[in-house]
Amino acid sequence: MRAAGTRILGLGHAVPARRVGNAEIEARVGVEPGWIERRTGVRERRWAEDGETLSGLAVEAGGAALREAGIDPSEVALLILATSTPDRLLPPSSPLVAHRLGLKAGAIDMAGACGGFVYALALADAQVRASGRAALVVAGNILSRRISFADRGSAALFGDAAGALVLGPSAEPTGVAGQSLASEGSGYGLVGIPAGGGERPFSADVPIEDTRMAITDGRGLFTEAVRMMTGCAEAALDEAGVAAAAVDRFLPHQANSRIFAAVGRKLGVREEAMVSTIADYGNSSAATIPLSLALSHAAKPLGKGETLLMTAAGAGLTGGALVFRT
Repeated sequence: MRAAGTRILGLGHAVPARRVGNAEIEARVGVEPGWIERRTGVRERRWAEDGETLSGLAVEAGGAALREAGIDPSEVALLILATSTPDRLLPPSSPLVAHRLGLKAGAIDMAGACGGFVYALALADAQVRASGRAALVVAGNILSRRISFADRGSAALFGDAAGALVLGPSAEPTGVAGQSLASEGSGYGLVGIPAGGGERPFSADVPIEDTRMAITDGRGLFTEAVRMMTGCAEAALDEAGVAAAAVDRFLPHQANSRIFAAVGRKLGVREEAMVSTIADYGNSSAATIPLSLALSHAAKPLGKGETLLMTAAGAGLTGGALVFRT
C-alpha cells in the first residue's frame, strides 16, 4: 500500500572507543601543533582497533535505531548500507548486517562516497512511499585503514563511525519534500584510492601507498565541494518551497569545517541551525550526516514539523541535498 509520506522512527550511531587526538597525527606527519584544527576544525577522531569491522559498527548503529523505533525486525522491508569500506570487496556487507539484525529484508550496499547517505535516504524514502513498509538506512566507514600518512590532508581528516535511521510510512505528507542529486565526473581524480579496483587490481608490484586515500588537489576539491553542496541545497530548498532561514537543523557533510561554514554562509542558513560534529569525530564520509543527526537528536529530540536540510559532496564527484520534514 502506498504511503502519503515518511517519518523517522528511530536513530542510532556507533563509534569505536579509541580516540585519536591531533597531537598524535601532527607528530607523525611532521607539522606544528594546532595545524590540523586550524585547517580542518578537527580536534580528534575515532579509529577502529584490530578486530573491529564496518559490519560491526553498522550492526551497532542499526540496532540502536531499531530499538528506538520500537518495531519488530520483520516490519523492515529494505536495508541500504552506504559505505566505501565494506568488510570485503565481495560479497557486499549489507546481507551480513541484515542477518545479524534479524531482518528478513532486501539488502544492498551503496558506494556513494561522502554523498552515499543522501542517495540512500532518497531511495529509501521513495521505497517506503511505494511499499508502505519500513526501511533501515545505515551509513558507515572505517577510513582509518585507508589513510596515508604521506598525504597530510587525508591523515588529518578521516575517522571511523556509523549512523542509522529507521524510516517508516506516514499518512501525512512528511519526509523528503525536496531533493537534488548531482555528479561531476570531471572531478573524478580529485580524491580517491588509485589501486585495488578493476582498473589496477591488487598485485605484488602495486605499492601499498596506492591502496590508500589520496587528495590530489585540496584547493580544487574545496571549491567543487562548496559549489556542489550549495547548488544542490538551493535546488532542494526551491523544490520544497522552503527558505534557508526557515531550516531548523542544517546537517551538512562534515568534510572540513571551512567547507560547510562556507556553504552555510552562501545559503543564508541561521548559525544556530548548524549541526557540527567534525571537531570530535572528524570526517567519516557517508556516516557524517546520520551521525550528526543521531547526536543532535540525542541532545534535543526531533519535534514534529521540523525542517531538516542535508547536503553532501565527495569523491567522484558525487553529491546532493535533501529537505526533510519531520
